[in-house]
Amino acid sequence: MPRLNFLFTLPVLCGLALTAAAQQPLLTGQSAFTDYAQQDPGVRHKITLADLPEPNPAEAVDNGPTVVPKPADAWPTAPAGFKVILFAGGDSTPMQRSDDRRQTNQAVEGTFVMPRLIRFAPNGDLFLADSQAGIVFVLRGTGADGKAQSIEKFATGLDHPFGIAFYPLGPNPQWVYVGNATTIMRFPYHNGDLHATGAAQTIIPDVPGYAQLRGGGHWTRDVVFTADGKHMLVSVGSASNVDDADTHPREFHRADVLEYTPDGKFEEVYAHGIRNCVGEAINPDTHELWCSTNERDNLGNHLVPDYVTSVPEGSFFGWPWYYMGGHRDPRLQDPCANGTGPNMQLAKPLTDAEAKDCKREDIGKSVRTPDVLVQPHMASLEMNFYPDHGGSFPAAFDGGAFAAEHGSWNRKNRAGYNVIFIPMKNGHATGEYDDFLDGFVTKDGQVWGRPVGVAVAPDGSLFVTDDGSRSVWHIVYTGK
Repeated sequence: MPRLNFLFTLPVLCGLALTAAAQQPLLTGQSAFTDYAQQDPGVRHKITLADLPEPNPAEAVDNGPTVVPKPADAWPTAPAGFKVILFAGGDSTPMQRSDDRRQTNQAVEGTFVMPRLIRFAPNGDLFLADSQAGIVFVLRGTGADGKAQSIEKFATGLDHPFGIAFYPLGPNPQWVYVGNATTIMRFPYHNGDLHATGAAQTIIPDVPGYAQLRGGGHWTRDVVFTADGKHMLVSVGSASNVDDADTHPREFHRADVLEYTPDGKFEEVYAHGIRNCVGEAINPDTHELWCSTNERDNLGNHLVPDYVTSVPEGSFFGWPWYYMGGHRDPRLQDPCANGTGPNMQLAKPLTDAEAKDCKREDIGKSVRTPDVLVQPHMASLEMNFYPDHGGSFPAAFDGGAFAAEHGSWNRKNRAGYNVIFIPMKNGHATGEYDDFLDGFVTKDGQVWGRPVGVAVAPDGSLFVTDDGSRSVWHIVYTGK
């Protein structure tokens, strides 16, 4: 697949895409670890295992942003030929981390509280999970001003909704599934419904959820169905940064992808050792599950890379004992031989007595290396595949994937706060990624936007949620 080579200047206020001026480099080795000031649409990165430094906990910092209002001269920047339009929201004060609470609350101003994951229904309606408000919205149509023609509340009173999936697969689903923090629910649905027409069914009442809301305790639950429609895959992040799962029972069935029937019967642990697979997607070419994943903190500015990867059934990605390529986390021993590391289908967590002085087993050789390493502490969230053909973007985007990088707190020089593009060949990643949508950080390092959700519309345009400015952005290709 040809490489995207663009260089850009500042955006105009209307959000028109920038003019290509020169070829951008492929950044490799230590040069691939950039910060916000070096991110530009079209810059390509490739990070490999050979580029990873030794752990350096002394580098760990707390550099979380205080989100500022969008400056008058700020706008998301995209590659040449693209236009960025504010589709919905952006009409209230910025969201701060302190706004992320277990108790949900309605918006006191503006449209959204915390716009997060988005997915298109087969009829073209855009479903949006406003997690902090406990609402799933439906956005329909585009007006002459480029904004949503209608915004309706499909369901309210939910517990931090995030994942959204339509079932059965195909043009006429009968249900909308919603991944809440501790449950999976489904609502009766027919194409075109703007409001739930029947009561929700709680089909999984006991998804592991909540802990602390910073440094772990991940509460986002995504939901997808396998390509054959026979299985439901639910992502469950860890409850901590690196608690040993054998000695901390609350980590049982966490840092996993769990497999259920569409009716909610537990089948198996599909994959494990994935600290926080925030965004799930099924690769349309290979039919494999892919995850957009947040890795661990406090090992240094350039450890551990977040990643976007295929996730074969039965695979192990190392958390908490190891990280990519079998690197050992220096804070932990090897896992218990009778624990969940070597035995992913263990029916229950070890008791204190079983875990105490257990025999340890080195399973580092079984750790799978992710397909695409992105910079550490980017906080990779929702991902979505672009069509192989028939999309409205240039052919270089065919068959690739987009992922939202929310930005995080554990790095001295901020990175992320953008959307990346992952080129692929025949459904397989090349290991590289491009900065695609940037501009959410000012020249002096002030953050005004934080991408979360990405969804490809039926017409091939791209939608992005940003819970910093509480907005939905629409990216279209005009060729101008």
